[in-house]
Amino acid sequence: MFASALLTFCLAALATVKAAPQPVSPVKRQSPSLIYSCTQPNTAAISFDDGPYDYIYDIVNTLNSKGAKGTFFMRRCMYDQDSQDRIKYAFNNGHQIASHTWSHPNMVDLSWDQLHNEMWRVEEALQRIIGVTPAFIRPPYGNFNDQVLQAAYSRGQNVVIWDFDSGDTVGADAQESKNRYDQVANQRPNTIMALNHEVVASTAYDVLPYAIDRLQSAGYQLVTVAECLGMEPYQNVGQAQTNDENLRQLDWTLRQPSCVQPLFSRTLRAYHWGEVADLTSLRWSSINDG
Repeated sequence: MFASALLTFCLAALATVKAAPQPVSPVKRQSPSLIYSCTQPNTAAISFDDGPYDYIYDIVNTLNSKGAKGTFFMRRCMYDQDSQDRIKYAFNNGHQIASHTWSHPNMVDLSWDQLHNEMWRVEEALQRIIGVTPAFIRPPYGNFNDQVLQAAYSRGQNVVIWDFDSGDTVGADAQESKNRYDQVANQRPNTIMALNHEVVASTAYDVLPYAIDRLQSAGYQLVTVAECLGMEPYQNVGQAQTNDENLRQLDWTLRQPSCVQPLFSRTLRAYHWGEVADLTSLRWSSINDG
């Protein structure tokens, strides 16, 4: 009888012992996407920063006439009717629209909330105007840190830099930009991710036609950034809301001096963007535009 009681006691004690927790394998967080180069062989992606600007119509027409596609990284100044029309013209002609932030800040200087605000405002504008949420963003000046990458990743955006710079906003004239395209075509890398700026007249009217011909003759297919990566250009595609009365109100509220004043020089652009406090303090070497 004693043995039976002892057995009952032992079984009850065992029943109350909880199994030791099993170690949980850590979930590996996917790394943010940071892109410098295309991945699809024999592709070149010609991209343009700082629009929407007046020259976009002629840039798009030049691309179309030569069977090429481009990618436009847009910033601010989107809600007035002229800017809406420019964005829609590029989009409706099959070119990619992407984000260049709202106010063109140096993103490494921003807080987490400020980073999201810069990205969200462009996303909202493009959703309203053409019904898409961009899947790609280019940080101004090509500057980023881990926080920038994490913020973009959390918003579903791939960070795109470049591996070729035409130099059009760092002092290169049209001939020098052409020479740069000659050099890269002669080197014949497998792919090219080219940086240009649509606010530069010589880029739109002189360099671009030459660059397209030069790259195509070297055997490159000129495609969008998304196409050269084998990725989708947008997180989603829906209906535009350009009939919304709020857009006209936003045009008035958000319009900035740089939206209505032609920026004919790097000096004025730097001044408008707040990179220098006054025009006399600017030094050419201090601008490294993206």
